[in-house]
Amino acid sequence: MREPQIDYAAVFHALPGMVALLTPDLVYADASEDFLRLAGRTREQLLGRYIFDVFPENPNDPAAAGMRETQASMLRVVATGERDTMALLRYDIEDSERPGRWVEHFWSPVNAPVLGPDGRTALILHRVEEVTELIRARGGAGGDGNRARVLEAELYTRSRELQEVNERLRRAHAREREVALTLQAAMLPAPTLVGHHRAAVRYRPAVGTLNVCGDWYDLVDLPGDRVAVAVGDVVGHGLEAAGVMGQLRSALSAAARVAEGPARALEALGLYARRVDGAESTTVVKIYIDWDAHTLTYSSAGHPPPALLHPDGTVTFLDRATDPPLGARPEHVPRPEATTTFAEGATVVLYTDGLIERRDEDIDVGLARLADSLARHGQADPEALADALLADLLPSTGNTDDTALVIIRL
Repeated sequence: MREPQIDYAAVFHALPGMVALLTPDLVYADASEDFLRLAGRTREQLLGRYIFDVFPENPNDPAAAGMRETQASMLRVVATGERDTMALLRYDIEDSERPGRWVEHFWSPVNAPVLGPDGRTALILHRVEEVTELIRARGGAGGDGNRARVLEAELYTRSRELQEVNERLRRAHAREREVALTLQAAMLPAPTLVGHHRAAVRYRPAVGTLNVCGDWYDLVDLPGDRVAVAVGDVVGHGLEAAGVMGQLRSALSAAARVAEGPARALEALGLYARRVDGAESTTVVKIYIDWDAHTLTYSSAGHPPPALLHPDGTVTFLDRATDPPLGARPEHVPRPEATTTFAEGATVVLYTDGLIERRDEDIDVGLARLADSLARHGQADPEALADALLADLLPSTGNTDDTALVIIRL
């Protein structure tokens, strides 16, 4: 049976209720027939014009806040790519046939993103239900009607207060996110400690959430032609996670300089983590790279396995020395360690779970996706390979967990 050919433009114009499309600059791109009819505007008066030029705010109402709140809601949709439901809103409309006469209106608006191919908000779908008549009807004649009117006014006031509280929370979260990311950037090192060997590092925070600053990486230059490299993931987010991350990264960096191998370094870190609030359940993997011996010696504390891309394009996951995360055992137990050889021209990739894990699939699916991407882009230099992996593996709509990535050409 052939699928019906649907004229989505016709469907949009026939939608019941007031629905409009706006650009990220808040310019009208289209509107349903009901929107035009109920708003009392023609298509020519609407399309291509800035929303608040078409519907300015009532200048006679000093307490009016509808324009500011509507603009803030729409810009949040553009920035986050997420739907934003507004509280009950009073927004008076000027009579198109009697300029200067403003008519009281109450609205229930919802703004939703229409995403483009790049995952960003291409249009804002603005759907609004007018509830003016409902509020007026509830304020009808008689004592019950007066009581209903009072209750409606109280409900309206509480909804405005709730909207203001939500606004303050959003601003506070945005400030905390900015401070946490600044602190994170200051504590994560540049890839300057791998001598003449080529390396690339990346950190990508989660998009539009506070689920940031738990992921980290570290590179330590060791005597001889050796480097210790680590990637870890602290449970938690925001400033607290950034603080814990900084303590653990510094402790492991120091331990790597004196420990005999990665397992001993992680044992020392585990003992230290027992005294750090918020460090429990942290995952981390540590690798010592020895270019003279062509060996990788590694140990993992509950972390996803590093990938070793061989010169022939095959991929091996370093998963023979995995133990529980930091603080998972009530008593100290020696951690396992494994060693594997590598051929010149191979590439080792360390990463955090944000690169591969999705809530609706098994981790093996993510590992297979990583191996496939490495096989396709493996000939690229580390910087280009890092960009290719992020482009292939992170969702086009933005990652919901932060991601750290280290790539070293062996």
